[in-house]
Amino acid sequence: MARPRKPLLSHDRIVAAASALVDTEGLAAVSTRRLAAELGVSGPSLYNHFRTKDEILEAVADATSAQVDLSMFEAADGRGWRTALHDWAVAYRAVLTRHPHIVPVLAQGPGRRPAGLRLADAVFGGMVAAGWPPAQATRIGALMRYFVMGSALGSFARGFVADETAYDPADYPHLGQAHLLAERQEEIDEGAFETGLRALLDGLQTQYDALPGHPRRSAAHGSAPAER
Repeated sequence: MARPRKPLLSHDRIVAAASALVDTEGLAAVSTRRLAAELGVSGPSLYNHFRTKDEILEAVADATSAQVDLSMFEAADGRGWRTALHDWAVAYRAVLTRHPHIVPVLAQGPGRRPAGLRLADAVFGGMVAAGWPPAQATRIGALMRYFVMGSALGSFARGFVADETAYDPADYPHLGQAHLLAERQEEIDEGAFETGLRALLDGLQTQYDALPGHPRRSAAHGSAPAER
């Protein structure tokens, strides 16, 4: 029997094509007609795998979530909660900055997406295992999602135009160097993320040290110093 000239249509192939389209042209570019053309198939054949465009975007979002490293929350990993949360946030943001156009879909929450639910489960489970009360572990998961996704929605530095004349000192006396921000985008945005993440973790550490049944981790109390 002769082999088919084109690869068989599959769930994964559709998601890969849709992901590439979202990355290059944004959410609005995705349609069943456009995907069918990209894949070299008829439009109706997509409906054997996805009923709607929204289902396709949900699958793209879940494939994006699946790229986030969660190993730091495994019991055998050995990282403390603070280091695990830091490393996960950095890994999560790295994935989102590679796929910024899908962030609005991810921001709606995991819904029924398996990889999104595994991500939420890993963070929550890691915090509870470290001694955080479940209610507070839930808030930490929400807080981290707000922070990481917010940082991935857009660049602060790139939001300033490179035209020096846009910042008249009579109107904006403190923005004399703002036209230089865009050319230092990565340095500024990465630095802002790390600054905010450290501040956030410092605040959580203070709360953790004050938890009932969890004495302050300090040499003065005869135990190991707080993880930093």
